[in-house]
Amino acid sequence: MLDRPVSELLKPSRRLPNQRWQIYPQKPEFAQKLAVLINISPIISQLLINRGIETPEQAQAFLNPESLVLPSPLEDFPDLAISLELLQNAIASQTKIAICGDYDADGMTSTALLLRSLRTLGAQVDYAIPSRMHEGYGINKRIVEEFHSEGVGLILTVDNGISAFEPVARARELGLAVIITDHHDIPQKLPPANAILNPKLIAESSPYRGVAGVGVAYILAVSLAQQLGETKGLIQPMLALFTLGTIADLAPLTGVNRRWVKRGLQHLPKSNLAGVQALIQVGGVQARGEGEQGSREAGGAGEVGEKKNIPNSSNPKSLKPEDIGFRLGPRINAIGRIGNPQTVIELLTTDDMGLALERAMQCEQINASRQLMCEQIEQEAIAYVETEFVTSLQQDRVLVVVQPNWHHGVIGIVASRLVERYGVPVFIGTYEDEEHIRGSARSIPEFHVFEALESCHDLLGKFGGHKAAGGFSLPAENLQMLRSRLIKFANQCLEPQHLKPLLKIDAEVNLNQINQQLYQQLNALHPCGMDNPDPVFWTPNVQVVEQKIVGKGHIKLTIAQTIDNQEYKIKAIAWRWGDYFRLPPRVDVAYKLRENYFNGNTTIELELIGARLPIQLQQFFASPPTASSTTFEYNQRKYTCGFYKNGIEAELRIKNSEGKVLAIQPGHIIGLLGNNRQNAKEVDISQPQYDSIIQAALKALRVRSF
Repeated sequence: MLDRPVSELLKPSRRLPNQRWQIYPQKPEFAQKLAVLINISPIISQLLINRGIETPEQAQAFLNPESLVLPSPLEDFPDLAISLELLQNAIASQTKIAICGDYDADGMTSTALLLRSLRTLGAQVDYAIPSRMHEGYGINKRIVEEFHSEGVGLILTVDNGISAFEPVARARELGLAVIITDHHDIPQKLPPANAILNPKLIAESSPYRGVAGVGVAYILAVSLAQQLGETKGLIQPMLALFTLGTIADLAPLTGVNRRWVKRGLQHLPKSNLAGVQALIQVGGVQARGEGEQGSREAGGAGEVGEKKNIPNSSNPKSLKPEDIGFRLGPRINAIGRIGNPQTVIELLTTDDMGLALERAMQCEQINASRQLMCEQIEQEAIAYVETEFVTSLQQDRVLVVVQPNWHHGVIGIVASRLVERYGVPVFIGTYEDEEHIRGSARSIPEFHVFEALESCHDLLGKFGGHKAAGGFSLPAENLQMLRSRLIKFANQCLEPQHLKPLLKIDAEVNLNQINQQLYQQLNALHPCGMDNPDPVFWTPNVQVVEQKIVGKGHIKLTIAQTIDNQEYKIKAIAWRWGDYFRLPPRVDVAYKLRENYFNGNTTIELELIGARLPIQLQQFFASPPTASSTTFEYNQRKYTCGFYKNGIEAELRIKNSEGKVLAIQPGHIIGLLGNNRQNAKEVDISQPQYDSIIQAALKALRVRSF
């Protein structure tokens, strides 16, 4: 009767998010013991255990990063001493120094940080940033030749240069000294610079290992200021720029990043940098009380490589990483993507509040344009993928999407959204002209972008990056070969189960446990970000009692859970989940906790990041009961129900006395209703009348199977 698979009639947008949930194993006894030893709540100790922390000493170092005794960077970075000597000599002799930066937030904050600090320390210094549209990433021979013609004696790269063998070789040939500061992966052949500062070249155990480009610049600038005895007034502005760049670049918030970002977030609201204040004002960011003990502000000698513990002092107002990640960072990044990086450099180096506000408003306007551009390209990319590649994704295990007339500056953002949507690594590109393509790549945890690009080096022009992201260029004639090579690489390192976005979940929580007290306890983990993610909780089998679309495709909803005959409700938001509207009436949900400020009131709400059919229903579809069919009564009418194979999936069918069948497949929220498949109509099984009868059928099958 129902012989065609339901999936043929269902669009992907009718499904729930295609995710694999990984719930950390709970260790209640160990968590309780750790909680007692360091005087924290068991839920916080379980979250620490999930993050690889197993001893009271590790926990104390994590919760109070100021207690860490840092080694001197001179011990960990072999070329730091020669770098300091080169810079000191250049300052003393007034040799021209030129910074070659990058056009992303990390590169621009690094450039601004070194410009401000070197000028304050008396250097003659200028900068250049390559054109994203016409030159692409990294220092190049044109910039080197230009620096030489301007009488530059020392080139300092920031957030780039580790793969720039030929431009660096040309600089040395022209008699220029070169210091490379970078954090990207190390190529097989290092450029012939006078000094290279890159955390990937130091011991993995070093607390400095995870710094971004702006972190390397910060270490260099602070070390130079310390050596010259000129730290006064320098540290706090540099810390502000370090914090902006580190979070915007998604650097891991562990080691010194955690220590310095925590300080920086507390310092930013009262920063004396005009550009930071202008950004905060234009971005509508407000510092909030966190109810936690804050670290002392960075300042004075000993900032890098401290040899003593530093007492905490109360500092209740602070920013959170998401304020930078979602509000300030994009405004900076937008300029590098589709504007002129000089706008951001002027914003972050000026002391004139009027000029800073003018530049911040330019950032605001360009970011709005960037958002519209992203939405348009994303829709075009999805339409192209659905037409050309969606049927082969499981076999290819990688997506290579290239189209003309896309703006190269925003395709990296679109790549991230495609990874989120399709669960595979994405290489996205656009034509610079008829013969050349330039692109960006974003990845999933099991796929290493830089290694994938290296495996295709003979097909590419320039390329670079790290595990999670990269950039590349290639002759257009090599596109098909590149796609084939990447498919081969993906099939060697990815299994079918990897092709669903991985959602790591910390612990199960009931809705009656969610309150201000729990939220305040979580502040002990802040700042959260890369490698120290926001805690993710889940609650099984909640009821979706209200839901509606708001803004640009977000779902605003209210969920409820009944515990001991009492109903608990909480509001939630699911960003960019319009494709999954309407959600089924009963789901398991995964979420982060967020504070919502409205009309002077503060409430705790959920930010949904995962939803799936309740686990009991999943288990039925995965392993249907031995008694695969039975009869039951519902509202004084008789029905038969059972599980039937339909293609590769099990299908639940419910038949009434008139011969009408309701057919449902796992993960779908649209079913088919009719006397035969050809004439069946689609129905929304999230509607109460269908949900109730499905629950009754499952109950009958469950009872029959025991």
